[in-house]
Amino acid sequence: MTTLFGTAGLAIGMGERASRVRLFDGPLDLSWHHCATTSDFIADLFALRFLSSRNDHREVRHSIGYLVNELIENAVKFRAPGEITIEAAIDSESFKVKVSNVVDGETTVEFQNLLSEITVGDPGELLIQRIEANAADPETTRSGLGLLTLMSDYGASLAWIFSPVDERDLVCLETYASIPITQIHN
Repeated sequence: MTTLFGTAGLAIGMGERASRVRLFDGPLDLSWHHCATTSDFIADLFALRFLSSRNDHREVRHSIGYLVNELIENAVKFRAPGEITIEAAIDSESFKVKVSNVVDGETTVEFQNLLSEITVGDPGELLIQRIEANAADPETTRSGLGLLTLMSDYGASLAWIFSPVDERDLVCLETYASIPITQIHN
């Protein structure tokens, strides 16, 4: 059964205008280095249209890079073996990204539980609560701080679709995100 969390209207196809990057699993294994390199590449590519204004370019590049890096890091950290696909598009109002990967059943349940906690209420207040909870328990590994920071500080809209892959308890996870560009460069 397919399950949706977050902003329903966001979880639609990226369309024909999206750029696509695939990170393949292989002998070098996917690592944090791949996250930073890929997010920097995507941020550089999509911030090009803002080169005429140094401040706009720097701000847009930073926001896109932070968003994409956070989503790719989560995909690398919690994935089952396999590739990660990143699709991204930009228009005059927003930057949109979709990150797809496969997770196991246990990860699915844990992540859905986390999402049910962090997608209700004010992201700024939830962020403060999570920071305080993490300070009390530094061993926490799935805090949602990155996602809450995206929602609170970057105005990101987020959505997740979980779809069963096969009988081996694997689930396709599609993470959708959108950040407003008009707020950044106005």
